[in-house]
Amino acid sequence: MLGLVTARGGSQGIPQKNIRQVGGKPLIAWTALAARSARSLARTILSTDSPEIANVGRQYGLEVPFMRPAELAGPESAHVPVVVHALEWLDQHAAYRPEYLVLLQPTSPLRSSSDIDAAVALALARGAPAVVSVTAAASHPFLTYRVDSGGRLEAFVPSDIPYKRRQDLPRVVALNGAVYVVRCDVFLRQRSFLPEGTLAYEMPPERSLDVDSPWDLHLADLVLKEILTNRR
Repeated sequence: MLGLVTARGGSQGIPQKNIRQVGGKPLIAWTALAARSARSLARTILSTDSPEIANVGRQYGLEVPFMRPAELAGPESAHVPVVVHALEWLDQHAAYRPEYLVLLQPTSPLRSSSDIDAAVALALARGAPAVVSVTAAASHPFLTYRVDSGGRLEAFVPSDIPYKRRQDLPRVVALNGAVYVVRCDVFLRQRSFLPEGTLAYEMPPERSLDVDSPWDLHLADLVLKEILTNRR
């Protein structure tokens, strides 16, 4: 089972986000440590274009067998070609063809090794093409609105429920970005992390923070410092 951590050097929202200090360690370190503790991962590699991120990754146990090409490291770069590049490089240069790949983004520092192992176990037990981590949606789609050009509210998802109490609405979840498990042959054929038959691995909100803004980074720092304090 191959773990893959993806971390490009550029970041528009938070400069050098992946190596910013969070809870006393670089952000990427928390993902590296979770991967290293996960029993299901035979190895975990890092795909990055940044020598600085590569050095930090190595310090925390990640393999860096290649540097990501610049054309796959821009602000508009999608994850699919980055993962395809990693799998093809390992196939061509190391004759390494894992059955499953586990994508781990550094922006989920609260995800645990147990989350990784549980998602992998679910995929293997059910023979699933993929498993992705989710959490309860913070905002129900039936309770969201768009604002038209005149400033008037319009339901984003129209429904015939007259009074929308949360407890009466169908339960919905959202991707939290923490764990993506996918069969490599399925991924290379469909170029998707969500092929038909994908299963959900649900995580609690307290482990589902996705660092995308300075405020998210601040929250992650506070939570991790509290966790470390409670362990003492």
